[in-house]
Amino acid sequence: MHRIDDAQRRARLGRRHLLAPSVRAASVVTVADAVVALHATDAATVYLSACARLADPSVAAVERALYEDVSLVRLLSMRNTLFTVSTEVAPAVDASNARSVAADERRRLLKHLREDGQGLDDRWLGDTERDTVAALASLGRATGSELSAAVPALRTKITVFPGTRQETVQGVASRVIRVLAADGRIRRDRPRGSWTSSQFRWTASEPWPATDPDRARADVAGRWLRSYGPATEADLKWWTGWGTRQTRAALAATGAEEVLLDSGASGWVAPGDHAAEPPPEPWAALLPGLDPSAMGWADRGFHLPAAHRPALFDRAGNIGPTVWWNGEIVGGWAQRADGEPVWRLLSDVGREAAQLIEAEASRLSAWVGDARITPRFRTPLERELTA
Repeated sequence: MHRIDDAQRRARLGRRHLLAPSVRAASVVTVADAVVALHATDAATVYLSACARLADPSVAAVERALYEDVSLVRLLSMRNTLFTVSTEVAPAVDASNARSVAADERRRLLKHLREDGQGLDDRWLGDTERDTVAALASLGRATGSELSAAVPALRTKITVFPGTRQETVQGVASRVIRVLAADGRIRRDRPRGSWTSSQFRWTASEPWPATDPDRARADVAGRWLRSYGPATEADLKWWTGWGTRQTRAALAATGAEEVLLDSGASGWVAPGDHAAEPPPEPWAALLPGLDPSAMGWADRGFHLPAAHRPALFDRAGNIGPTVWWNGEIVGGWAQRADGEPVWRLLSDVGREAAQLIEAEASRLSAWVGDARITPRFRTPLERELTA
């Protein structure tokens, strides 16, 4: 059995995630495909993750891919989380994850409608969805409040969790819109305000063509192995949110090959992908919270010292902005109110590393410009740096 040590895994990360300067991309789509999917729960993360990997970082380039070329799309998919993927990858992600997520979202909404007691049912929901899509087709694009003004049913209020401590009255608009988006019948368009805003407008869309789920899972698993391998079955199961049986079937369908990791665990690589990766030149990166390189594995031990976790994660387990040196997380960073990026090293990495980190901070500051970034999930170190 081939052995792939932690140093080799870090070398692969630098090259395959396009973080080493010599492999940074010219295209936003190339960036997205290199990491399979960009986390999009926090709107700014898509831009920060993409631009960290672009040879010529540009907000306009990311906006063009999202809203003009529509070569990147947002999908509610793995682990019921919002991701941004290329249109080449989207059908596989849709069939392997997003369809089941959409079904769960619909069941959840119908349950709330039944429990409310107003007689709202699947027929009412279907009529409301059709009216909403028709309104979007007429308007071109609209915010949630604009859709509510155009579709009276969206102004309906229901009681959720009746008879419990969580009982509350809510409008249905955001829930109906979420179901339509999960089904692919509408999609997020340009936000209100700047690129850091999560208050999106909506526009009509077409669902992705039906694809066999087993074949789609094999496609996603193969792409993930080429970007994140070697990795364990548990890593893939966690990243995708699949069950154990689905994960094992997907790995088998890819022809994945078993290797031995430094931890002593068995890992998996894409067929034939066990040759040594030439180490890239020294590199540094400032990556945002929930960046793919920090979120690609359940066990991050090969690139994240355990002692750094308390400072870099929030209470729910979300990782914040991180500083990287040669494939390892060595600190965290934040942006102060005046726009200055500031960081703290948690590992002793030497003068060369500090100089390259400084250069990356200057590069970040140059393309971010006047924008101000506050991570959606704030961590102890990020809060301390901005205090």
